[in-house]
Amino acid sequence: MIYIKLFLVFFKIGLFSFGGGYAMIPFIQKEIIDINGWLTLEQFMDIIAISQMTPGPIAVNAATFVGYRIAGFWGATSATLGVTLPSVIIILFLAFMITKYRALKWVDYFFLGIRPAVIALIVKAAYSLGKNSILGIRDVLIAFGVFLGLYAFKINPILLIALAAFFGILIN
Repeated sequence: MIYIKLFLVFFKIGLFSFGGGYAMIPFIQKEIIDINGWLTLEQFMDIIAISQMTPGPIAVNAATFVGYRIAGFWGATSATLGVTLPSVIIILFLAFMITKYRALKWVDYFFLGIRPAVIALIVKAAYSLGKNSILGIRDVLIAFGVFLGLYAFKINPILLIALAAFFGILIN
């Protein structure tokens, strides 16, 4: 049944993806496009773009959109529960373990070891999205303008997304 498959696929994504939504993007892409063939790369890119613009965690939004696209309301519900349930279980377990064993040095080493891995996953997601989204000089200029607006001028990201959409329409 598709609902169970969606739940299990997103449960696996939620269980083995550390570092938040951006770090999950490569896992979601592999499962949704490469393994299950539920979406094309272009459809996936659109869902990721929408997931970034809507309130809430990107992985939850992506799971909801993919689930809905594949199997309607119950597909969205299955995928969303699948991607969030591992986090709930892991957080409850870690809260218990950290509270109990925080004084041990290996707990600090564990967190120090995870940080570089999470950064690598985020860089991989940025590279994957970038190579499929930035296809010409126009895209480079828009991306550079948004980056400059964020870091040099501290412009609100929502305003920058709206401006980028406006320029995308204007240029085409």
